[in-house]
Amino acid sequence: MPVEATGEVPFGSVARQMSKMMDQMQKGFFSFCPSETWTPAVNLYENDTVYLVCVDVSGVDKEKIDLAVHDGQLKLRGDRKVPLRTVSGPDGEARAMRVKVHLMEIDHGPFCREVELPEDAKAEQIEASYRDGMLWIEIPKKQ
Repeated sequence: MPVEATGEVPFGSVARQMSKMMDQMQKGFFSFCPSETWTPAVNLYENDTVYLVCVDVSGVDKEKIDLAVHDGQLKLRGDRKVPLRTVSGPDGEARAMRVKVHLMEIDHGPFCREVELPEDAKAEQIEASYRDGMLWIEIPKKQ
């Protein structure tokens, strides 16, 4: 990969990683996935007929998002590549621009997020759509 790191504030990366670990620990046991690199942010909504889960997965190819329901948990997995600017080569093919990294705060790599489903959720009727980098999951309620 044509990415090269430059001098950074000493231990700045370690401090960011520790902050991420603390955030993950505060999310509780049920949202922990051992192979994850990052955890996408989630908003939860509801009305009289449905629960709505909005997941921030900007930059993730929607075909690479895996959504499953198991043991009362909505499980979301995928992978986000490092965002790199591309340029057209002489043959017209897109190539990554060679750059030096000064700061990298956009999470990348494999991700996992689990959300506990309410007792009145119709897990077999879940629908999902992807718009503007947000995955919207609609979970009907039992009547």
